[in-house]
Order: sequence, then structure tokens, then C-alpha cells
Amino acid sequence: MTADPHGARIVLATHNQGKVRELQSMLETAGFSGTVVDAAAAGLGDVVETGVTFRENALLKARAAAAGSGLIALADDSGLAVDVMGGAPGIFSARWSGTHGDDASNLDLLLAQLSDIAPEHRRAKFVCAVAVVGPRGEEHVVHGELPGTILTAPAGSNGFGYDPVLAPEGEGGRSCAELSPEHKNRISHRARAMAEALPILLDLLQRDCGAAPGADSRSDVVATEATSFPATEPEG
Repeated sequence: MTADPHGARIVLATHNQGKVRELQSMLETAGFSGTVVDAAAAGLGDVVETGVTFRENALLKARAAAAGSGLIALADDSGLAVDVMGGAPGIFSARWSGTHGDDASNLDLLLAQLSDIAPEHRRAKFVCAVAVVGPRGEEHVVHGELPGTILTAPAGSNGFGYDPVLAPEGEGGRSCAELSPEHKNRISHRARAMAEALPILLDLLQRDCGAAPGADSRSDVVATEATSFPATEPEG
């Protein structure tokens, strides 16, 4: 298809409604509304993630969504990278224990693998790659990272995925799951990547149809608006 029947101009390469709400809210703040649909609403299926990096997988999903919908497409791929494990779990974060999205099993396996690793060698980071692909083949990829240290046991009840075991830098040893959702989502890897992606989306939209009424295309303003999102799904 070449356009969404409801006038959408951006398709998210995801079936996760939380991510759709995030981006829609950001664009509405910038002066756009009713512009975003997810992969299901656009009639798109899942994409097999055959890439070996977050960047590659994000691009695979965004390219497929742009080609299948005729719209501007956005996709992300994210996960946990542990230094002493050579960057693993990496792109396999959500299925590290063998079952996609089994947070408890993923955490148990990771902590077992790091059980004899000293605190000073437990450096890690959350990583997010966001790809934006235009209907005429324009491609952009941006990244966000949240560095920290892997704890020896889960702590906190907020968040999702590996949040209970990553203590971000500058947070007094607290895990992401011990931070308030509002604070965590201001500093998260996804927030940092999306702050970079939003000006790109706005530029593509404005090039297509001109600036929307009330839209402010200054990247510094947009980046400020784009730094707080609700957590929506396990990493990976």
C-alpha cells in the first residue's frame, strides 16, 4: 500500500502500541497529530532480524516497513551489552535464556554467568539503535546508550527487561528498576536515541508537505521535548 487510509505519514516497525503512543505524543508536542500507525495497522508482518548488530536489525525493520507502506518508517533495536562478555547478550538480549521475553530467566542466566566476576569488571550498558527510512530511500540511524554496572542481584520493582540489574552511572548504585519511571525514562538509552531521531522525522515530514502549523523544527527544542517516554517492552 502507498498510504494509510487514516492519513498517517509515519509507520513504526512494531506491533507494540506503547511505542506508537510515545512517538505520537512527541509529534503532537511538535505540532503534528494523527501521523503515526504501527506495523499491524499498516498491514505489515513481522521482519526476521538477521542482522548481527542493533543498527542492522533496526534498518532491516525500517526498510521493510517503508517499502511495504510507502510511509516514513521508524524502527528500533535495543539490548544490554556487558563488557566482560564481549558485548553479549547484545542483539540476543530478549531471548538470552532461549525464550523471547522471559525476563526472569534472562536475568538468572546473566547473573550466573557473571557470578565470579569482580565488581570492577562488571561494566555494561543499555544500547538502542533507531533507524528512520523515508519513502524515497532516505536512511538515518541514531544511537543512544546508558552506561553502568551489573549488580550481583536484582534490585527494584520498576521497569522491565534487565532494569533490575543495571545500575546507571551517577545514580548512587541504584538499579534502573529502583529509579522512578519518569527519571529513568529521561536518562534511558531509548530516550537519548529518540531525541536524535525526532528532528529527522520532522525534517522528512516538512520536506514532504511543509511545516505543520505550530511545528518548531529547531533540533534543540525537539530534543528537549523528546527525553521522557514510558517503558514499553523487554529489551531486544
